[in-house]
Amino acid sequence: MRFNMAKDVYEKYIFAGKVAAKAREYGVGLLKSGASYLEIAEKVESKITESGAGLAFPVNISVNEIAAHFSPRHDDKKLALKKGDVVKLDLGSHFEGYIADTAVTVEIGSNKYHDMIKASSEALENAISIIKPRISLFEIGKTVEETINSYGFKPINNLTGHSMQKYVLHAGMTIPNIGDKSYKTKIKVGDVLAIEPFATDGAGFVNTGEGSNIYLCKNFFNPRLIRDNRARIIFRRTKDIFKTLPFAQRWFENQFSNSDILLKKLSFLGMVKHYPKLIDANRGIVTQREHTVIVTERGCEVIT
Repeated sequence: MRFNMAKDVYEKYIFAGKVAAKAREYGVGLLKSGASYLEIAEKVESKITESGAGLAFPVNISVNEIAAHFSPRHDDKKLALKKGDVVKLDLGSHFEGYIADTAVTVEIGSNKYHDMIKASSEALENAISIIKPRISLFEIGKTVEETINSYGFKPINNLTGHSMQKYVLHAGMTIPNIGDKSYKTKIKVGDVLAIEPFATDGAGFVNTGEGSNIYLCKNFFNPRLIRDNRARIIFRRTKDIFKTLPFAQRWFENQFSNSDILLKKLSFLGMVKHYPKLIDANRGIVTQREHTVIVTERGCEVIT
């Protein structure tokens, strides 16, 4: 055992983390003015799979006021980065279900938001520095909030980090980015956590926008209420392919024809969830930084 975790499980997390970190750095090199969202997403996802890992979720390319949850469609040929864009590149890999989740923010061709990028990065570093067994989630959130406030920005209070388990990206534990005393849970040895501070010059909370092109098969619905036999067949095949992890419209298109019609039908029937874009309520610029950590006896190990 290591960190209250079986050695083989630990090694799978470490492998997933190394793949995710390399893919993140590779992705940063692709973030340039004129670069296609679709090409960036496909190249980063290919880097993950070519490294021997699986995709834990679609590559997110969330720009400016969009804090999270956007991935390009399969036919998104025109959408491209431009000078001044503040780009959050959020990606995840897994090995046999053990997930590593990481994100970085890059400003394209300018330096206007350097301090805000630094605020979210330093908030992450400071949060990681205090993580140890039995520290409360409140203390982590308080550290994030105080760090971001010290730069003159706001944390986004309704976006959080999360715990992860095998094939489960959001496993139940929520890691706040504000010092909310209602977060009394204390972390323990062996917990796997994605810590992800968001900083903004906007409202400090997000609203939902249009669809993100990111989907998830639902676990809870009554199949006897679904009379459409083709929908049941498509859902079973989708669940077999993507399991309990989020998937992209692009990936679904590769498996099925008429993907838009099918996804709308599955969403209407309550069989899949379509994630919304998450946008700062005042359309302020948003920055993000994220690492995955394993809680150890004396602190934590960053695996990404």
